[in-house]
Amino acid sequence: MIRIPDSEFQERVKKVQAAMAKEGFDMLLCYGNEAEPQFVRYFCDYWPSFETAGVLIPKSGEAKLLIGPESYTYAADRSRIADIKLLKAFRESSEPEYPGKPLDTFTSVFAECEGGDSIKRFGVAGLPLMTVGVYGALEEALKAYGDVKVEKADHIVSAIRMIKSENELACMRKAAEITHETMKYVLENIRVGMTETQVVGLALGKMHELGAERESYPLWVLTGDGSDQAISRPRQKAIQEGDLTFLQIGARYEGYASSIGRAVVFGKATDEQRKLIEAGYKLQETVLGFAKAGVPARDVAKLHLETVKKLGYEDHYLYGPFHGNGLMEGEAPWVEVDSDYVLQENMTFCCDLFLGSHETKRGIRIEDVIRITKDGVENLTNFPCEIFEIQ
Repeated sequence: MIRIPDSEFQERVKKVQAAMAKEGFDMLLCYGNEAEPQFVRYFCDYWPSFETAGVLIPKSGEAKLLIGPESYTYAADRSRIADIKLLKAFRESSEPEYPGKPLDTFTSVFAECEGGDSIKRFGVAGLPLMTVGVYGALEEALKAYGDVKVEKADHIVSAIRMIKSENELACMRKAAEITHETMKYVLENIRVGMTETQVVGLALGKMHELGAERESYPLWVLTGDGSDQAISRPRQKAIQEGDLTFLQIGARYEGYASSIGRAVVFGKATDEQRKLIEAGYKLQETVLGFAKAGVPARDVAKLHLETVKKLGYEDHYLYGPFHGNGLMEGEAPWVEVDSDYVLQENMTFCCDLFLGSHETKRGIRIEDVIRITKDGVENLTNFPCEIFEIQ
């Protein structure tokens, strides 16, 4: 079975501790929730459900998994970190009190950590996700150490996650394979009269049959009016003859996400529909032909925008062309015109090319998952770029 070994999870903690030492952090809390578990799952493979969770990493010594009061048996079954602590602060949002249940606190957990008697700098990776309840409990516990602020430290973990290991790439290739086969299945079975939700059901059933643990994100299918929505959810709207339909499908395997975006026409494509889809494919061909290790990220984004303008779709432009891909379908870093880093080998991205018009209410996304190589890119999902006409 393709899987990240325990040793790699341990190496990740050590890499973060080395980065913490350079920046002077005494402790780092990596926080996550059900929708965005990446900062937790990266270190222990645990994906919270209902409750939230955190991995507490001291500047030296062993990491601890912090969870809510109800998830111990679940966490113990999945976590690669053996030391698991139950804290009320990580409870579910309905805020049960758990009277009489003995629970740890940030104060008691800090005391068990190496260096827990002296904390001068405390960072949080995943700070934008943190609930008020967890933040308040953390601030209160840190008062015992003097004027210690909670500092945003996402960059410490993100910098390590950007470059994927061979084990991670193996998981990503498997996720991409499942996504590719799922998209093929959907195209073979989608029909006029199906609702958007029914098409999503086709995809979900097939990807689980093929070994996916879950979808990469809440999948969506948009047909006719409304396909200009860059982020959406499926509706109870039926596909009609002549519709341009936008499919967004991605499977998750061992935590790693994948995604494919394509447009389908039901019947013969009109000149307008064909031109829009061909523009999306031309954009992909252009930026993938330019990207490689050593290229400034901003130059890829500038080329993307220039090509959009040349193709005559500047009014359809929203963002692009790449965003990071790994434990999340969309993770750091983004490739934008103000990006200040250089592409490196084994960075992985979604080549995510959205063109949408609010005037016509029509849009498409051409999306594949790629790996940056020394000489170019490896297209992991590698789905055909053609005009899909369903008769």
